[in-house]
Amino acid sequence: MSRRGARYAALQTLFQLDLNNILDRERAINAVLEITKKLKETDSVYMHKIINGVIDNHLYIDKRISSVSGDWHIDRMPAVDRNILRIAVYELEFGEKDLTPKIIINEAVELAKEFGTDDSSRFINGVLGSIVKK
Repeated sequence: MSRRGARYAALQTLFQLDLNNILDRERAINAVLEITKKLKETDSVYMHKIINGVIDNHLYIDKRISSVSGDWHIDRMPAVDRNILRIAVYELEFGEKDLTPKIIINEAVELAKEFGTDDSSRFINGVLGSIVKK
């Protein structure tokens, strides 16, 4: 797999934690890893980094998203969109320096096309574009 695979697994884990109010992140991570079974060690490390980073910086990340999302309060967003945005904002704010905003936004849009609604990719692109401009 790749970083993209790590993002997919991170999204599935964060979605599970978000919707089911599971507090044990390792249990949620293990459940997703059991299903995927395809992540290389380096990708698994990156997946953990994303999940832990999003959870540990949850309040800051949600505040950044809310600052540009207008009337779309974070709790009203579809769970998939919300968690894709959280991953992308984590990578924009705290991620590795070799990840440019263009790469991060593109990866988030691709996740939205695969897992979100018909409108998700445009919404996510708009929110992330606004965050980058700020």
